[in-house]
Amino acid sequence: MRILSRSGHDCAGSGSSVGYRGLEDEVASMRYIQLNISDAAAVKAVLAEFGPDAVVHCAAWTNVDAAEEPKNLSRVRAVNVQGTENVARVCRELDCKMLYISTDYVFSGSGDRPYEPEAQCFAPLNVYGKTKLEGEAAVKRILGKYFIVRTSWLYGMNGNNFVKAILDAGRKNGKAYVVNDQTGTPTYSLDLASLIGEMIKSEFYGVYHASNSGGYISWYDFAREIYRQAGLPARLFPVSSEVYGCTKARRPMNSRLDISKLSRMGFTPLPSWQDALGRFLKELP
Repeated sequence: MRILSRSGHDCAGSGSSVGYRGLEDEVASMRYIQLNISDAAAVKAVLAEFGPDAVVHCAAWTNVDAAEEPKNLSRVRAVNVQGTENVARVCRELDCKMLYISTDYVFSGSGDRPYEPEAQCFAPLNVYGKTKLEGEAAVKRILGKYFIVRTSWLYGMNGNNFVKAILDAGRKNGKAYVVNDQTGTPTYSLDLASLIGEMIKSEFYGVYHASNSGGYISWYDFAREIYRQAGLPARLFPVSSEVYGCTKARRPMNSRLDISKLSRMGFTPLPSWQDALGRFLKELP
């Protein structure tokens, strides 16, 4: 919403909460519509009234570990699968573009080669990945004018994320234990939003991978750079995923996404993850 409104677009945000969460001062004047995407009738009424040229579908159940609990499965599917179908069907009726945010978790995370956007070696490891993959399938089945953007290791100003957690651990405990055998690339949400703003103005539809550039790293490597740029003299200890344990959902070991299609299709690649981290740290209160 910040990126689109600054560019002069007439836009409205929506979510299950009664209003925007975070950055209230800046977004206070932006239009907001409370919406439960699992309610097909509500989705149709809201989108039909607004009449958008493009819909950016960010909503998802993203608590990966909680999604593994049987009591939550119907709610996870209601949002990640049925909710996505509801949005896609109305976009088809309105003949508008749809951009669907997806994840590296749709892949199995095996091997050590970057996954290309057209790769078919899915086999997701957890409920979250499976339901996001089903959401992708719904978008492809229902629409022709769509963008599917898979991203990885996302962090931003709002909500909890790895950068905030690792800084908090270093300041409180003077040390942190971080896995060193899961590999991917971080993505700053502000940079991803800029790409989304550029993408929805185009007609280069299809599946894309988007993360910050700058190469592939482990979570341990990322933590080292966070402490270095923050000037935090905390100690870091690398551990394997097996030793670290304590997660209900299995995580992919290989989250490398091949982002080269962005440049081939004329989109601006995201800046390096090191540069993105530096800008994020400067924005933190």
